[in-house]
Amino acid sequence: MAIQYSVTHRTNAMTQLITDIGATCVIKIWTGSIPTNCATPDTGVLLVTFAGGSPFGTAATGTLTVNSVANAVATDAGTAGYFRIYPSAATSTNAVMQGTCGTSGTDMILTSAMIGIGNTIQFTSMYITAFGV
Repeated sequence: MAIQYSVTHRTNAMTQLITDIGATCVIKIWTGSIPTNCATPDTGVLLVTFAGGSPFGTAATGTLTVNSVANAVATDAGTAGYFRIYPSAATSTNAVMQGTCGTSGTDMILTSAMIGIGNTIQFTSMYITAFGV
């Protein structure tokens, strides 16, 4: 049997995630496989960085939806493999969360997983559900 949590507890967890990320987060998209955990150093080639602003709205019913994120210009070329979200002072080992990215069936949905240098990149959706549903 899986442990389950109340909607209130799960919503509080998503609210804490917003606090941990901070008012101005940095979102980076990398090539390759997702690292073991958020404390593991970044791997792969950094393709694009979305910086500034807080794209997260208010947590509700144990979920968090990303609001609009400004487009960013790719600094390298490759196939997107994973993303990481950091507080404003991003380092290679202080990611607050990470997940897979691609055009479907991933945590972050991109318009195209193939990224070229100088391309304007946007992601179309990200929906985060708290643990213990």
